[in-house]
Amino acid sequence: MKDVIVLLSVLVIEDDKTINSLLCSIIAKSGYSADSAENGLDGLRKALLSDYNIILMDLMLPLKTGEEVLKELRKVKNTPVIIISAKSEVYNRIELFKIGADDYITKPFDIDEVMLRIQAVLRRTEAQASEILCFKEMKLDTDSKRVYIGDNELNCTATEYSILEVMLKNPKTIFSKRRLYESISGDSYLNDDNTMNVHISNLRKKIAKFTAEEYIETVYGMGYRLVN
Repeated sequence: MKDVIVLLSVLVIEDDKTINSLLCSIIAKSGYSADSAENGLDGLRKALLSDYNIILMDLMLPLKTGEEVLKELRKVKNTPVIIISAKSEVYNRIELFKIGADDYITKPFDIDEVMLRIQAVLRRTEAQASEILCFKEMKLDTDSKRVYIGDNELNCTATEYSILEVMLKNPKTIFSKRRLYESISGDSYLNDDNTMNVHISNLRKKIAKFTAEEYIETVYGMGYRLVN
């Protein structure tokens, strides 16, 4: 009996058929399984019905915009999402991180960059040896990739989860934005302070829903650390 090979699966949600086909082709040649949708409604349906490892999505989609798809997906799933869009303003990127995007690539894009970004995000979510990390009321399960405050589960994105994991593994360390970014992504720091600020802000808001105790503090001129 032959072994069953399970490929990592990627969903491409892009209404431009040429770009959609190009992305799927490159993804398949890189050893992943590629699926596609050409509108937001179909993309959301597929994203909810199947367990993809990662989603690449345009913003300007028919039937449902990329923002709408992302918001609805985040209500029930934490599947990593990389936005690929011609909208390049910093304001738009920040708003996307606030609603749950894990990364952002601007059109026109370089195929090599797309694959590197996919691999970087997947590294944050790949399976590791099971470990339970605890800090105050917080419990992080590295096997299930779930985070709890007491009995309440935090609905974290892949990036937010990775930030908490690296901080809980190093509870006394002060992380500069550069060090924190490179620790969770494995890539060189892009010197985009706003991006890390947004992820930390999102985590603080999510934690604050379940406890009044502060977990992440800003050390002026140095970075972030857990509040001991």
